[in-house]
Amino acid sequence: MTRKTLLRTPLLAALLAASLLTTQLGAETLVLDGGTVHPISSEPFVVRVVIDGGKIVALGPQATAPAGSRHLDVEGLHVYPGMFDALGQIGMVEINAVSATVDTTEMGAYNPQLHATTAVHPASEVIPVTRAEGITQAVSAPNAGNEGVILGQAGLLHLSGWTVEEMAIQPSLAMIIAWPEIQTRSFDFATFSRRDVPFSEAEEKAETAQNELRDWMDAARQYEHAVAAGSKRLERDLKLEAMIPMIRGEEPVVIMANAARDIKAAVAFAEQYHLHMILGGGRDAWKVKTLLAEKNIPVILGSVQSLPEEEDDPYDRPFRTAGELAAAGITVAFGSGAGGGFGPGGPHAARTLPLEAGMATAYGLSEQEALRTLTLNPARIFGVDGQLGSIEVGKIANLVVTDASPLGIATQVRHVIIAGREVSTDNKHRALYERYRARP
Repeated sequence: MTRKTLLRTPLLAALLAASLLTTQLGAETLVLDGGTVHPISSEPFVVRVVIDGGKIVALGPQATAPAGSRHLDVEGLHVYPGMFDALGQIGMVEINAVSATVDTTEMGAYNPQLHATTAVHPASEVIPVTRAEGITQAVSAPNAGNEGVILGQAGLLHLSGWTVEEMAIQPSLAMIIAWPEIQTRSFDFATFSRRDVPFSEAEEKAETAQNELRDWMDAARQYEHAVAAGSKRLERDLKLEAMIPMIRGEEPVVIMANAARDIKAAVAFAEQYHLHMILGGGRDAWKVKTLLAEKNIPVILGSVQSLPEEEDDPYDRPFRTAGELAAAGITVAFGSGAGGGFGPGGPHAARTLPLEAGMATAYGLSEQEALRTLTLNPARIFGVDGQLGSIEVGKIANLVVTDASPLGIATQVRHVIIAGREVSTDNKHRALYERYRARP
């Protein structure tokens, strides 16, 4: 029987696919013994964690380990859920200054049909560097560029795998919209200086772009009605079709906005179209925290270690925002692509997210809540808390084993487990460190 004939047999084809999937994921039966487990959803305790088929199958001091299991002695260490980069471009940028290695944006302002995960490079050197710091999954999203409004769809990925298909947890996770903001300052690269724009001119430009966005939303709503009615004269439109889950409220939408006036306008826009809104960026979210709490809108913040935007803001303004939002009852997460900070930024900053959350603990955010901003909070924000975000039976086994709190700068990540398989913490940073450390 030839391979072609074999695949025509449904049962055998299904068995072959299952076999290939098992081989691809490399799942193993793994037992973590003796560590202090921090479930995030409950208090820490010393327990055995049993992993099989890529998931946590047992949890407890007397949990039975299946025959043939591989045991990791983690006594004296700490077991945490793998952490999230809740909004970034990991795998889409290798070297910021080399345009051929940057694939974060697309031409045109409206590209709702595009999936960011198709641009992810699984062999990126940025991924193992990030993974070694305890980040096991990331929301990879398109970036705004110069003119983007509806940027496309973000996907949720494991930070391990040979292919994007193997890495994908949820390829279509959320739509990304860059809110057309009122920008009274711009940077002129020709003269390498700031250019001030009259407020009336900036406001008119923003309103024009916002009205165009509403036109797209109205067109998508009409297209959705035509699809639901089964119209036979409807010409297929991939862009409007991709917006249907967002219009129906089945898919969340991350709206990127920073200034308080723009956040308010974005919230009103989301209410107008009954969108399931997530605020990305949120530099001035503290100014409108009552509104965000009332509307139950979560916020994905960028770097805590940033300069204040306004000259008369206190120096620690960015440091305090996360704590103030959490105290107001707002669900907060952190994303490397949400703005702020110094250095290379973007996906290269994903590895520092635990330190960003740790810094916020000195300015009003409790340590427990800081851990939630990197684990359970982003899982809940994107509706995947049934799979990820805490250590519970039945959830995907994305775990990190450390010698102390992952928020500490001196903490060492000893083991990283993704989809039930231990993955290497080796990375380019470590290789370079060892190379030059051994220099004669």
